[in-house]
Amino acid sequence: MRVCGERAPGRPWRVGVQHPFVRDRVAAVLEAPAAGLAVATSGVYERGAHIVDPLTGAPPSGVLSVTVAGPHLGTADAFATAAFAMGSDGPAWTASLRGYEALTILEGGRVLSTAGMAALRAGY
Repeated sequence: MRVCGERAPGRPWRVGVQHPFVRDRVAAVLEAPAAGLAVATSGVYERGAHIVDPLTGAPPSGVLSVTVAGPHLGTADAFATAAFAMGSDGPAWTASLRGYEALTILEGGRVLSTAGMAALRAGY
């Protein structure tokens, strides 16, 4: 998803990140700056285990979803898919991405996020 501007004067766009366990809840809400924001999520809860680790050919274990936010949608989507395929190594890799922030939900419900993700998260 890509949003730009404001939904109303002084009211930024808010993007919900779907909760991987509870279908009618969100795991986080991101608030987009006026310059815009692209948000992409890769996970198993919509399409099943369709992403595989290229080194093993098997779906990664331990990770349920990776959401990446930044300026460009195609790049955010590629980063989310790559980080998901990395499994437990994904969070460390997303922390090195310049200009993009990530939120990773692990099996068991643990949530990891990059340092700048807190600035995008909205209270709700």
